[in-house]
Amino acid sequence: MAKYRLVLLRHGEGAWNKENRFCSWVDQKLSSDGIKEAQNCGKHLKALGFEFDLVFTSVLSRSIQTAWLILEEMGQEWVPIQSSWRLNERHYGALIGLNRAEMALNHGEEQVKIWRRSYDVTPPPITESHPYYEEIYNDRRYKCSDVSQDNLPKAESLKDVLDRLLPYWNEKIVPELKSGKMILISAHGNSSRALLKHVEGISDEDIINVTLPTGVPILLELDEDLHPLGPHQFLGDQEAIQAAIKKVEDQGKVKSAEK
Repeated sequence: MAKYRLVLLRHGEGAWNKENRFCSWVDQKLSSDGIKEAQNCGKHLKALGFEFDLVFTSVLSRSIQTAWLILEEMGQEWVPIQSSWRLNERHYGALIGLNRAEMALNHGEEQVKIWRRSYDVTPPPITESHPYYEEIYNDRRYKCSDVSQDNLPKAESLKDVLDRLLPYWNEKIVPELKSGKMILISAHGNSSRALLKHVEGISDEDIINVTLPTGVPILLELDEDLHPLGPHQFLGDQEAIQAAIKKVEDQGKVKSAEK
């Protein structure tokens, strides 16, 4: 019997997900499909009888919007939401805004997979000449974060994401879990992968093969020491979820017509 249960998910599809671009810290709203994904996620969680006491999100709109839509579908709009940059998507540095399939064509599919999925490889850092540098670093949401803007990352590996996420997990989320609250974390592909790696003890080598589709809730059942009682569970139609996972994996491949 699980002592604690936690639902984690990658936000619904964003506008740049649809365009197959590295979105990272550029703020994007959900696409029309992403809105439907979030609403369907809420419907499914309601049907399964989930009742949340607290929600954690990043400070990016697609994460927050997903949480709002889920709570609305569940009739739980009143549930408090806490947001932190520490749950943000991985900072992809100079790759931000670039098309994954075009990158695969230019740099090879294996290199793009390493940039996207590896544990400790950091992409080239963003510089002030990057077209989205000012949009990110002049954003007011980072003026009130718990680190100075000068100390915000300019590029991150998945290891870096875990390093900046763990203090928030340990100091903010874990105490709420241990107090008995049912928690939803509406995060991103890589912040969710980093958290799964930590909680489930996934190896540095195996994490490259962990792919999370958008808008699919993941259930973690934990013992009193927050160790998993089994592997994480994708909630929903398993055939559709596997198709969605393949879709995400194919984003980093050269399009057939270009091969």
